[in-house]
Amino acid sequence: MLELRLMHHYTAMTCKTFTFTAPTTEHIWKITVPGMAFSGSQHLTNAILAVAALHLRSQSPNDKDLVRASHAYMAASLAEYSATLAKGIDSTNAESLFLTASLIAFQSTATRVFMKDELNLAQATGNYTEDFNKQGRYTAAGCYSIPFSWFHSFQGVKAVTAASWPWLRTSPVVTEVINSQVVLQLDLGLDRQTFFGHLLDDLSEELEEMANPSEPASLHPDSPGQPFQQRRVPASPELVTSTRQAYQHAVAVLNWAHKIPHKGAPLAFPATVSKRFIELLEERRPRALAILACFFALLKSLDSVWWLHGMARREVLGVVSLFNSDYFGPEAYSKWWPHLEWAMRIALYETPDGTSTIPPEVWGADWYAEEQALKDQSEHSYYRHIELLCQMGNSTRSIPEVP
Repeated sequence: MLELRLMHHYTAMTCKTFTFTAPTTEHIWKITVPGMAFSGSQHLTNAILAVAALHLRSQSPNDKDLVRASHAYMAASLAEYSATLAKGIDSTNAESLFLTASLIAFQSTATRVFMKDELNLAQATGNYTEDFNKQGRYTAAGCYSIPFSWFHSFQGVKAVTAASWPWLRTSPVVTEVINSQVVLQLDLGLDRQTFFGHLLDDLSEELEEMANPSEPASLHPDSPGQPFQQRRVPASPELVTSTRQAYQHAVAVLNWAHKIPHKGAPLAFPATVSKRFIELLEERRPRALAILACFFALLKSLDSVWWLHGMARREVLGVVSLFNSDYFGPEAYSKWWPHLEWAMRIALYETPDGTSTIPPEVWGADWYAEEQALKDQSEHSYYRHIELLCQMGNSTRSIPEVP
């Protein structure tokens, strides 16, 4: 009975929450995707049931059966998904793997809604026990944890798409889903006048310090309780270049998404940032964290969506708490506050009518005019964007890792 309940809820409610721009895509998620799942794709079936269970949990958070179901079905989906990837992508499984990867990314985001505020809990109980996470980085109970699963899952969708593009490019189902996304139109220049251009202030000096550190660090950057220090060994020219490009690209995505926030554009950020940017987040670089805070603030425009509700406030406050801790030292907060101020203002903003629509004068951009202008750009499509990227990376295509 539980599976029937979950599938009914998925087709009646959950499938409607996946799209922001193309109502026709709802039919695909409601009718076509379950049909493909019932045709023998167990990983897709379990992924559908897992996200439906999460959706129901948002309405009945104390239902233990739903808690167990959401975890069990996603674990089963990941196991089947991993096994299928290991056997290889071909014409028989490319579509279902793409759709499952998309639902895994959705699930990784939605799961964050149910995480308790560990920082407040630790402060209330006085529990500050220390530990190391599975990747060997220092953590402490009660400290904010960056949701790296978001980035890995969304990057997984990108990797699956690239690896299976020879078959996906002719799929009407996948083409419709892909073209429902807003096309990236990035300005990779260093113009300080762009809205988030300030996040690149003093970047040249930081990169110069990487290449020629003035004072070797006495402790590793990840050492607990120590302020951030630069590398002990001078960085290679390649690493310096990739760092510059990672920051510039991430800020360009923010500038683009800031103009059209209600079209789901902010969700492109975790899928499109570079691997180097994720490494910078793992190293807790202040600039990368400031960029991350601004990304989370952009999600305020989607606060009415159940799997993003409250996300902007919780995550921005969490990121800012890192600056106001002993990890970076006493000067970090004052230095980076000008770059965090907008994110905090948006995260804490309460609309008079209780909706997620923030006035342009508060948001900082005339998003209404920009979103109206999208209607005149029908000649552009995300399909063409992916086609070009896959042609460029054709020689280096590989099977993606499971997130």
